[in-house]
Amino acid sequence: MSTVLGIVLLLVAVVTANIIHLIWPVLPLAIYQIIAGVVLAIIPDLKTFQLEPEIFMLLIIAPLMFNDGQNTSSRQLARGLSRTMSMAVYLALFTVIILGLGLHFLLPRSFSFPVAFMLAAIITPTDAVAVKSLTTDVEMPENVSLTLEHESLFNDASGIVLFSLASSALASGSFSLAQGIWTFLYVFFGGIIFGMIAGSLLINVRTALMQHHVDIAPIVIPINVMTPIVVYWLAEELHLSGILAVVAAGIMHSILYDRLHLTSTKVQIATTTIWNIIADALNGLVFVFLGLSLPMVLGHMKQLQTLKIVGIALVLYLVMTWLRYLWSQIGFVRLHSKALQQDKKLDSLLLAIGGVHGTITMAMAFSIPLLVNEDRIAMRNALILIAAFVILISLFVGTFAFPKLLPQKQESYSKAEFHKALTNTVQYAINDLTNNGEQNREKSLVIDQLASQMTMRARLNTETYNHLLQKCHQVELDTLEELTDNDVITERQERMYSRLMARDLFSKSKHGFWDTFIMLYHRLHWLHARRKVIKLYHKNPELKKARQDHFKAVNDEIGPVLRIVIRRVNKFLNDAQTPKNAYEIAAVRRTYLNRYRIFSRKNKINADLMTSYFINAFQAEHSYIQQQAAAHKISFDLANALNEQVSTDQLVYMQSLD
Repeated sequence: MSTVLGIVLLLVAVVTANIIHLIWPVLPLAIYQIIAGVVLAIIPDLKTFQLEPEIFMLLIIAPLMFNDGQNTSSRQLARGLSRTMSMAVYLALFTVIILGLGLHFLLPRSFSFPVAFMLAAIITPTDAVAVKSLTTDVEMPENVSLTLEHESLFNDASGIVLFSLASSALASGSFSLAQGIWTFLYVFFGGIIFGMIAGSLLINVRTALMQHHVDIAPIVIPINVMTPIVVYWLAEELHLSGILAVVAAGIMHSILYDRLHLTSTKVQIATTTIWNIIADALNGLVFVFLGLSLPMVLGHMKQLQTLKIVGIALVLYLVMTWLRYLWSQIGFVRLHSKALQQDKKLDSLLLAIGGVHGTITMAMAFSIPLLVNEDRIAMRNALILIAAFVILISLFVGTFAFPKLLPQKQESYSKAEFHKALTNTVQYAINDLTNNGEQNREKSLVIDQLASQMTMRARLNTETYNHLLQKCHQVELDTLEELTDNDVITERQERMYSRLMARDLFSKSKHGFWDTFIMLYHRLHWLHARRKVIKLYHKNPELKKARQDHFKAVNDEIGPVLRIVIRRVNKFLNDAQTPKNAYEIAAVRRTYLNRYRIFSRKNKINADLMTSYFINAFQAEHSYIQQQAAAHKISFDLANALNEQVSTDQLVYMQSLD
């Protein structure tokens, strides 16, 4: 199977897992993605599908690390630099040494020194994204969360550098401590320096473009997306840490975003959206690929070997977790908790369990060379399987431990409350437009688009909708009778509008199977007749003009009646509206607005007038939110969320004018 087709199928599995998690969020998203990968392994051609380690690191891991870097607050990172170095460098080195020595001395036949240290380096890096997926619904202490996030930025590089040293020792058969220390310092700090320089150069290019040009999105966004790939490749060519280089470049970009604030807002929003999509897709690919690889690797193992491997993975995970707990309790890393001693123990336990493994561990496991000095590495499949089980164990422990140790996240408002408040906000804007000024096509279009925000967010109550339609139909009849009695409209106008009401009422009434079949038959018959009429018009332009004049005359007669009727219907709907029928009211309102749009479609739309209506609607929404917050009818957090939604809608509309 080609690489492109394989990646497409992996992406399909990622999307499928995301949908299942959205509908049934019982397990963390990473677990669903791993299961999707296992299911995908049923496809015969995918059982042997593999990605080259270099491609995996270049196209998947490098963009992920860059995005983590540019989403990191440089101020928070600077304040916790000593804490980050303690976890990402000193603890990583200490863990690799303890695990490597333990594996070699306990199982000397299976794990030589290079192989033992190679495995220890593989399973040391942590994954902050995996931790976030496990703690979505719980209140993680901020000091622990930031420590885990900053640790994962740099201990990946520690693990990769140590893995490279172990691979070199395995290939050469010897290891020099002095040479190893020098290589570590050169690769580690050289990668950081190179990334900072590259990131600064790209920031200067972006700033220069902004100073001389307004619309730079088509240039800046592609450069931003390609940055991690280019920086990683250049750093690796210089034998530096490509991972640290892209992290450093990402952090330099985070400094740029802090400095830009409201400048180039459009570019920042577009960049953030694109990177969120890329990061979610790439993270999903890693876990789906892990699930896909499990059956393949297990197929090379005997049952007894697999049980032994699971036991080794479990012991390794327990030792790493214990070391992380002791590292915090002894005081090698200060979490700056101001709570009681019991809470400090809890912070240490959370820090230990939060050492969840993921993307980098999987990438390094698959980058174990097949051959060393033309000899196959006998333990390669076993090492990959151990790394996979360490990832799975860390995920499952976090899945069950975090909800037990931490309180559930308490939102100041629920999704239902947000949608209800947003519905009321939009309805307020619609009522404001409806009650001010004359009805016209531009206003109808604006109200229709505003109402669509409500009708798309809830299921329509058909019974309530039909009841409101019947009431509105009665309002139409009463209005028509009043206009006729007062000689406001002619009998011809009354008959024409009555036929229009009868047609609409029939089209919206309930039909049985046979009635529906008959209606479809007549509809097809009408379409066939319409094609014949169009051909006739082409042959006789005068006939076409006469029919257009007829329709114009009809529109001229029905138009005034329709405007009066819609005004009366809107007044009735405003009076009848309650929080329980807001969606149905919006749907009925759209029904009458669409009727008006049909009869005014020949009129040219005034774009400036539509824009002014939209601006008035957005201002009305902001005003309503402010009124509700001032009256303490909605919380401060809910008001902020509503204002953010309205501002986003306004930005999207203004961008559509370009």
